[in-house]
Amino acid sequence: MPSLPTRLADLRNLLQALEWDQLSLQVEKEAHARLAILGPVNSGKSTLFNLIKGRKVSAVTAVPGTTKGTVTEQIGPFTLVDTPGFGEVGGTDRAAIARAAAEGADVCVLVLDGSAGLHQSDYDLYEALRGAKVPLVIALNKIDLIRRDLDEVLDDAERKLGTHVIPISAKTGAGVADRLLPAIVDAHPFIAIALGRALPGFRRQLSQRLTRSAAVLNALIAAQPIPGLDIPLLLAAQVRLVLRIGAVFGESLSASHARELLTTMAGGVAIRYLAGVLAKVIPGPGWLVSAAVNGIGTWAMGQAAIAYFASGKQLTPKQLRERYKRLVRHPRKAARDEASNL
Repeated sequence: MPSLPTRLADLRNLLQALEWDQLSLQVEKEAHARLAILGPVNSGKSTLFNLIKGRKVSAVTAVPGTTKGTVTEQIGPFTLVDTPGFGEVGGTDRAAIARAAAEGADVCVLVLDGSAGLHQSDYDLYEALRGAKVPLVIALNKIDLIRRDLDEVLDDAERKLGTHVIPISAKTGAGVADRLLPAIVDAHPFIAIALGRALPGFRRQLSQRLTRSAAVLNALIAAQPIPGLDIPLLLAAQVRLVLRIGAVFGESLSASHARELLTTMAGGVAIRYLAGVLAKVIPGPGWLVSAAVNGIGTWAMGQAAIAYFASGKQLTPKQLRERYKRLVRHPRKAARDEASNL
């Protein structure tokens, strides 16, 4: 069986052996993400664009086809793209511009007008964007105009498109922060870094999505049956998580700072690695125990990192260790507390 990090010094040696500069560079590259907003005529793309940005950048009028060409707004390393509508008379070139924006994006949001009902052209546009092989999120806009029939309209849209649709109102903001942004992160998790840097008010929420994804990933890694082989993968995933949360909060961590932060919690991590490995001695149930142990440990590490950066890095090493231990011991209570704070 491979040697295990049963002592704090062993784990520190593993941390030292990681390629920190390469991991940091990878996370920094993830911050340069592109989100494209696309949709048919007068569906509310520009209104959504302006809502996310927080100020008027793209022209908004009631006249179909107001956006004549691609409008981009640079937000730090992140470019948000508003595109001209599909379907205008003589709009062939506009459609080509919009599709090009989609192909150059990391995530696309297709905005459809829920108050007008879905048309064949909406479905054709959806199919064309699916062909671009870019993660796609569907937003059904103008729910403020639908009122009583919203459930029926949603069911009809999802049946026709054959995919999940998110109801929003770009005009009032309903469904944008609590449903649309999380769906965008789920479609392409690392766009959370760019969104977090651009939108400080959503940093906790976005970091929670990253933490959940990392916890699930580490649980799956830990469930593999061979003791010890998963340790470097688990540790690297946790390092990336901390670096990503720091990046969401606008912090470009140096290798030494990130290593110090991880080492602060390393005592608890070492115990959980050992518990997870020993659990694998029992096939079947032991693998599930190992998955749970490492999933919770990764989740607790993410929560502690969120608290650290949200405090402006004011938590002392002792406070950080105590918070991590409390999170591990009482994960359900901590999860409820975090949910109430979002």
